[in-house]
Amino acid sequence: MPRDTFEKQVNDLKKTLLALGALTTQTISDGTEALKTRDRVTAQSLIKQDIEINRMRYDIEERAYRLIATQQPLASDLREIMSILLIAIELERIADHSKNLAEIVIRMGDEPLLKPLIDIPRMAQLCESMLGQALDAVARNDSELARAVCNRDEEIDQLYKQIFRELMTYVMEDSRTVTRALNLLFAAHNLERIGDRVTNIGERVIYAATGRLEELNVENHQMVE
Repeated sequence: MPRDTFEKQVNDLKKTLLALGALTTQTISDGTEALKTRDRVTAQSLIKQDIEINRMRYDIEERAYRLIATQQPLASDLREIMSILLIAIELERIADHSKNLAEIVIRMGDEPLLKPLIDIPRMAQLCESMLGQALDAVARNDSELARAVCNRDEEIDQLYKQIFRELMTYVMEDSRTVTRALNLLFAAHNLERIGDRVTNIGERVIYAATGRLEELNVENHQMVE
């Protein structure tokens, strides 16, 4: 295959990845809004949308494997293709966490929220912002921007710890609140995991750009998990 044709296929693969990223970013917003408003219609729609996201991820994976198998790419090309493949997997898993928010909405039914949602929407906004920056880093192959994105994950971890402490206070004061507290804690945990997934995306961008494998924010992840 001529070099320019090969590069076009890699660029097309990256465009598909960025389209998947945009769709995944929207799932975070939709899942959080469904939780805030107890919108079961939106929740059901988000659960169904997961099928399309999975299809896009497997399409990217299949095309990436085909390029590797048939073109025997050079080291830098191989890093880029592998990074696209692994980022697609992370995006699909982020969408799974958003789907989990929708499933919490369905599970809660008409049960009232334990408390007004303040920090959970803040976590979601941070996740959306981080993912948007990470996708910019992917598009530009920008390792410095990717590193900056990874450094923001600590903000999400701190919010998660704050939510955990607050919800445990409710439970200790009234054991009847356990189920409602756990629903909100599961929601916050899914958002915390999204932050971790975005960090993984940042690490893949750094690898594609520099050839260095780095594991960032390990201490924060261990503390939360």
